[in-house]
Amino acid sequence: MILDAALKEFAARGFAGARVDVIARRADINKRMLYHYFQDKNGLFKAVLRHKIAERKTEVAAKGPGLDVDANLPVWFRQNCLDADWVRLLAWESLQSAGNKIVDEAERRKVTRHGLERIQQAQADGRMRRDVSAKHIQLAKISLAMFPMALPQIARLVLGSSPSEPKFHNEYAPFLKLIGEIFRPQPASK
Repeated sequence: MILDAALKEFAARGFAGARVDVIARRADINKRMLYHYFQDKNGLFKAVLRHKIAERKTEVAAKGPGLDVDANLPVWFRQNCLDADWVRLLAWESLQSAGNKIVDEAERRKVTRHGLERIQQAQADGRMRRDVSAKHIQLAKISLAMFPMALPQIARLVLGSSPSEPKFHNEYAPFLKLIGEIFRPQPASK
């Protein structure tokens, strides 16, 4: 309840604009207890990030335990559409970061490294192209799955519909599936 209330406030106003008293009121908790649990606003922000990362990992795993790394683009996109607060939270973090500081960087690098290792394993097994850097594949996948929700006005200008509309999903999901197939090894030419 506390972390949900905090996510809503941070997603709506960013770290700098978020008010701890608003979060406490939404969570129906005493503001002093909130500080007791999280020490300060930064501690609460870290807890929200950790909670959301764990939640999203669990959701993706539940969608298909054996879901191949090239087939998960539509799943990631759908997840971002259903969790727009997460995308807004990351956008606010980016806008308000000074000197490229990443909140809870060590923990988040672990999560990022896990995704990279999955791509590298798929490359080693011959399920993904080896002629493209695993890091570039990972960044491309994250970008493709997140961009429409992060900048919905650009998506609407280009495609004529908003990422929140079924029409957008019906057109974008097959595109993501096709892009995922591009990451697979190319057949040898004769």
